[in-house]
Amino acid sequence: MPDTTPPSIQLPANSSDATVRVAGSWLVHMLAPASTMRTLQRALQRYAPEQMRSFEWDLRAITSLDHIGAQLLWASWGKQRPPRLHLLPAHEAFFEHLQQVSTLSMPKIARRDFHSVATIGEKVLGFFTHIQQIVLLLGQLTLDSARLLRHPLRGPWKEVSANIYRAGFQALGITALVGVLIGIVISYLSAQQLRNFGADVFIVNMLGIAIIRELGPMLAAILVAGRSGSAITAQLGVMRVTEELDAMAVMGISHGFRLILPKVLALAIAMPLLVIWTDAAALLGGMLAANLELGMSYEFFLLKLRDVVPLVNYWIGLGKGVVFGILIALVACHFGLRIKPNTESLGRGTTSSVVSAITIVIFADAIFAIVFRGIGILF
Repeated sequence: MPDTTPPSIQLPANSSDATVRVAGSWLVHMLAPASTMRTLQRALQRYAPEQMRSFEWDLRAITSLDHIGAQLLWASWGKQRPPRLHLLPAHEAFFEHLQQVSTLSMPKIARRDFHSVATIGEKVLGFFTHIQQIVLLLGQLTLDSARLLRHPLRGPWKEVSANIYRAGFQALGITALVGVLIGIVISYLSAQQLRNFGADVFIVNMLGIAIIRELGPMLAAILVAGRSGSAITAQLGVMRVTEELDAMAVMGISHGFRLILPKVLALAIAMPLLVIWTDAAALLGGMLAANLELGMSYEFFLLKLRDVVPLVNYWIGLGKGVVFGILIALVACHFGLRIKPNTESLGRGTTSSVVSAITIVIFADAIFAIVFRGIGILF
């Protein structure tokens, strides 16, 4: 039968030479009731730890004791053993353990004076490691492309078709929605400003150049990087976690030819098509807003668009789509192959993949803007 004697403590009325008598069962289930714990804590906090240690403590009437009860008494003594303590031999081990633990000290961590410099160095080395691995990935992709050109019938066309479907067709809905909304917003805000200067007709110029040359490819690339790029990284990462990549290597199946090349080729094909689709959706939204805000007819908008936007802008946008698709696929595959076989690395790698892909796309778009700054713009 378990001991059900309630714990009790009898403190002296003053701090002069006196004895504290502790009795009962000081087990965790006897101390669990809130009323019992409050009563004992109130009694143990009546005097300061120095005064509590000056008393003579008689614990021989304790029938049962565990670490929780011993810890409660030990804390009231200020984590030091009273000089006059009487207890049963069976309870001596609890307080010896507490005394040993109290004397332990945490090791001091050596101060790193060059922590910031070391961190910067690690970041720089990590950046060049990424560059090296991407260059190796490009080299392997070039060899796999040459292999595909030599033996086109043996190419991974099923994988290419599946990736075009996932990255292209399944992204039509979200790209169309975002394109229409962006077109409406730009057209609405531009119409308010152009109306003040009586230049309503120039809204076609603004929408045509901005959407076909810049916003269409950028919107499609950002959405694909967040949607398809993360999926590619996660797919390769899961294959790493489940050791499928190791199994392919053992069987002599090339990762580059069967995994990376189909994804790069699929995004290079799907992205220009998504750019056309996003351009059409954004122009449709802009045309609707121009009609509602400025009363501009749809026929006039379409006829004017053909005159004010040179066809070269359309080809620049498609070229951006191809380059953006290749960059997104390469970045996604790069981070996917770097994932270690654990879930934490999978989540961190997927996040880094999306952020890096969007950053590289914006950087590439800036280079396009500088290189083609004098092409396709009417003055």
